[in-house]
Formats: sequence, C-alpha cells, structure tokens
Amino acid sequence: MTNQDPLTADVLKGLRVLIVEDEPMIAAFLEDALTDLGCEVIGPALNMKDALRLAREARIDGAGLDINVAGEKVYPVADVLAERGLPFVFMTGYGKAGLRESDLDRPVLQKPFNFERLVEIMTQWRSSRNGTLQA
Repeated sequence: MTNQDPLTADVLKGLRVLIVEDEPMIAAFLEDALTDLGCEVIGPALNMKDALRLAREARIDGAGLDINVAGEKVYPVADVLAERGLPFVFMTGYGKAGLRESDLDRPVLQKPFNFERLVEIMTQWRSSRNGTLQA
C-alpha cells in the first residue's frame, strides 16, 4: 500500500471507464472528475441503448453503473460486462437493497457517494488488470 493520496497520485491515468448515468449533472461531474484524474471516460451513456452498445463494443477497463437509467434497470449492461470479465460498481440511491441477488457481491456506492471511495474501487481495477483488455 502506498501513502500517496489516490486523488493526486495518477493511479487512474489511462484507465478507460464507462459511465452509465441518466442524470446529466451527475454524469458531467463524473466525467470531469475522472478526466482530471487521467481516466478516459467512455460515454457517459444516458440511456440503455447507448449503455448496452458501449458495454458490448467499447474497449474499457471498468464501469460505473446507475441502477435506474431513464426508468430501465441497468442489469442487462451489468450482465454484458460480467460476461466480458470487466469490473463495475453500482452507483445508486437504493444501496444494496436495489441489487439483484446475483449482484450482491459487487461494489455499491450509495448516492450521494463519496468520490474518494469510487477512486479506491477503480484503483483496485488497475491493480487487478492484466494488460490491455480487448473489446
């Protein structure tokens, strides 16, 4: 473990992160904050059609998923990411109570969430990643 502050240590530099979030202000905040940390933000996907396309086709290292996306559950996107072996975190106002039984072992950030905790989760993606992931 390093003593560097993860928000200033470039630990996320180059990480390709899919953001699925239907609230434009939250999506913009996440995009700006992650870009400032050196991430390449894919999306943000504001609807399920775009989210599914990006989950299937984009070269990404992980994803942040709002559970309720414009009235639809994000679970089909989570299933695609799981099939691809990609890590993801649920970002929701429902906490673990909003998850399917099959997703209870996934990380969850309850809104409003602590951005530093999101960075910690994404840092784990970097440390567990083995080379560049393929589309």
